[in-house]
Amino acid sequence: MFEGHEHMNRFALIGAAGYVAPRHMKAMKEVGGDLVAAYDPSDSVGVIDSHFPDARFFTEFERFDRHIDKIRRAGNKADYVSICSPNYLHDAHIRFALRSEADAICEKPLVLNPWNLDGLQDMERQTGKRVHTILQLRLHPAILALKERIDVEPADKMFEVDLTYITSRGGWYFVSWKGDESKSGGIATNIGVHFYDMLSFVFGPLQASHVHLRTPSHAAGYLEYQRARVRWFLSVDRNDLPPHTPKGQTTYRSITVDGNEVEFSGGFTDLHTLSYQDVLNGGGFGIDVVRPSIELVSNIRTCDLEPGRGEQHPFVQGKG
Repeated sequence: MFEGHEHMNRFALIGAAGYVAPRHMKAMKEVGGDLVAAYDPSDSVGVIDSHFPDARFFTEFERFDRHIDKIRRAGNKADYVSICSPNYLHDAHIRFALRSEADAICEKPLVLNPWNLDGLQDMERQTGKRVHTILQLRLHPAILALKERIDVEPADKMFEVDLTYITSRGGWYFVSWKGDESKSGGIATNIGVHFYDMLSFVFGPLQASHVHLRTPSHAAGYLEYQRARVRWFLSVDRNDLPPHTPKGQTTYRSITVDGNEVEFSGGFTDLHTLSYQDVLNGGGFGIDVVRPSIELVSNIRTCDLEPGRGEQHPFVQGKG
């Protein structure tokens, strides 16, 4: 299962104090890897102890950089640099990984703007190293089952899809980098990008996009893929949770296809481990795979609102 027994894969981690970092540490552990060095400007990283207590930890990038370079010159380089930093730093940290003779494994969104991808592809060619992104929905059993169901239907059949994702965030969200559009790319980029990728994975290339609503806490619009018409609504405002949401539940996630709910609320926990295993096995999702969804979220962020074009999601009424 693991790549060779003579070499334990060595990982470095950027963004070790972040929300998603524990999933990466767990994945490194479960694929038989070792975390040799981690960096985060915040030192709230005690979670490292439950996975890799011997990892070197740095709160200054320059010292982390020096250490990574030192072990590289000593013949013990990191094989992979995993990147869980704020979105706007991803492309810089990916370049750091490639210059360090490591592959990059980067959280979504890979970058904020499509033109950033061109520079990364140049660097891949120069260094011979690869950029992988985490698109865990492509590995989710429920999404794979949905794709199989769609693939056997007549090629000209159009599906009607509603995508609703509400994930409540408190006041801290807007104070943090996530609330700053120049750093996070805004809500469609920050919490939506992997859903758009999943829709093209299941329903084919994107043909049209119209944005109906765009505020710091909501976004909504209409997408047409080769085989689906999609009404979408994203929110970080708990007031958008449907009235029937169970008490204490802060997230509502729903995808319906022709009125039928796709049940995929479970099954999320081990997808990072699957993603890592896929990379180690020579798979993974590279820059070309991710480009269409990065182009789309960049467009959603900057295009004119067109509330009259395409069907509106039912949750849009009274918003904006």
